[in-house]
Amino acid sequence: MVEFEWLSLDGDEEVLWNGNPKLQRLIGFVFTDYVVTSDGVYRKTGILSRDVQKIGFDKIQNTSFSQGLLGRMFGYGNVDISTAGGSGIEMRFRGVSDPDTVQTQINKNAKSSRQRTSSPDDNIQEQMLEELQKIRRLVENIENDGSRGA
Repeated sequence: MVEFEWLSLDGDEEVLWNGNPKLQRLIGFVFTDYVVTSDGVYRKTGILSRDVQKIGFDKIQNTSFSQGLLGRMFGYGNVDISTAGGSGIEMRFRGVSDPDTVQTQINKNAKSSRQRTSSPDDNIQEQMLEELQKIRRLVENIENDGSRGA
């Protein structure tokens, strides 16, 4: 994998995929880099000044990819990333090769992240809801039996 001087990875974070817009590679200028790591997705734009954006997998709510006719013919497209609580698309990987594979990689890691971060409280809440539903059914049965006997 390519080393990125602008990317400072956390402890055990590793680069899983990197790319840039296909047209950009054809003309030889590097203005934008996209990176998927084990912790999230990054987009870097600019040469003289840099703008780096990161979205952690725990924040990713939805992804999609799109390809126009030329993109399908030449194997490139866009990958759109939306976050929980965000308003629309928060990050777009434009013109990347094999966008469906990139989307699949992001989805796989986002799902793994959600499973790792689910708290024991989630299970307790489910158990409490089940108990409350049982109590409600019992109360309804008692009420129904009482109205039949009257």
